[in-house]
Amino acid sequence: MPYSIIEIEVTQPLPTISLSESDTGIALILRRKDQPIGFLMQALPAKSVLSPEDLAQLIAKEVGTKLLQESIREELIAKIDFKPLPSVTVAICTKDRPDDLARCLNHLLALKSADDAFEVLVVDNASSDERTHQVCSALPGVRYVREMKGGLGFARNRALQEATGEMIAFIDDDVVVDRQWWRGLTAAIAENPDAAAFTGLVLPYELVTQAQILFEERGGFRRGFEKIHYGQVLPGNSFYPCGAGMFGAGCNMTFRTEVLLKLGGFDEALAAPRPGGDDLDIFYRVIREGYSLAYEPRYMVFHRHRREYEKLRHQYWTWGLGLMAFMVKSYTSDAAKRSALSKTILWWFKDELRQIKQCLRNQHPLPLEMILAELWGGVVGILGEYPRSLRRAEQIRRQFS
Repeated sequence: MPYSIIEIEVTQPLPTISLSESDTGIALILRRKDQPIGFLMQALPAKSVLSPEDLAQLIAKEVGTKLLQESIREELIAKIDFKPLPSVTVAICTKDRPDDLARCLNHLLALKSADDAFEVLVVDNASSDERTHQVCSALPGVRYVREMKGGLGFARNRALQEATGEMIAFIDDDVVVDRQWWRGLTAAIAENPDAAAFTGLVLPYELVTQAQILFEERGGFRRGFEKIHYGQVLPGNSFYPCGAGMFGAGCNMTFRTEVLLKLGGFDEALAAPRPGGDDLDIFYRVIREGYSLAYEPRYMVFHRHRREYEKLRHQYWTWGLGLMAFMVKSYTSDAAKRSALSKTILWWFKDELRQIKQCLRNQHPLPLEMILAELWGGVVGILGEYPRSLRRAEQIRRQFS
């Protein structure tokens, strides 16, 4: 049941799109002068044909206002000088996924040039064989280190220790950077000199299975196509910054190395070997320590979502688990935000129940079991998962002390 992913440059004549007999829909990535401005999905019968006129109607409905905004922005806002820029270490933490890693590295290295000389660092998080090392050895300009303590938090903190750049950018091994990724990051840094953290747009790499389509229909990792500068307050959001998922995704994030070190790096108990909320935690702590965070849509990657239905269900469970573990940790450590954190937790559980009702009425893109898995993960997370994870992380450290 694949959806064809098609890029459309709206400043060029629109094409005619013909679906194959195996396609069940389309996903359009809309660009204006190569910058992402929109994304839409639509189920269609096999062998459907969309004329340029059909596409024009879809595009106008999805991004008509955005096109007008970008035209005005282009006329009124002066271009920013991107030089000089701080040095950047791009870190990829990986374990036993050499094929994903090779694809990720090949696309990343294609962006490197004499002018854009970022460092590429791969942290092998105790892979079971030498294939990860072999991938790195075969590619010029890749620095390889091995972290034996199992867990993403340990791997990310090892990358932080090893990084030589003034900035450290983290991308996951199952993403592919967009051709505008580096320009988007440098634009975000230049436009937000006060920001300590940066996140970017995440779109699907493929939509070939039911699980991938379901995930993206619920919103995937997308956080929109508008530049956002997050400071100490967010008008209209009394929970801010407790709902840290708004800031972006951990598969595509950058920090000022000095600030990340000052904050003590990632909380290894939130990522080793579970629950999975270390990115939420670090975004939250960046804001709570008085720094700002910038979201830049042109700083974009394509993520290969989980293909298997059961793995997607497990992902939703771990998301509920990780979110609530992060909430419990923050409630314990940040007394000033306890009221807002309590309200956020209550809102989340109410929203899960609302989504369950939608599922029962066939008004939700996800099957009921996915929402139930996420809800159950949240229940387990709030009932002592963070203390349990602290103990697990400490046991891992002792094994290698």
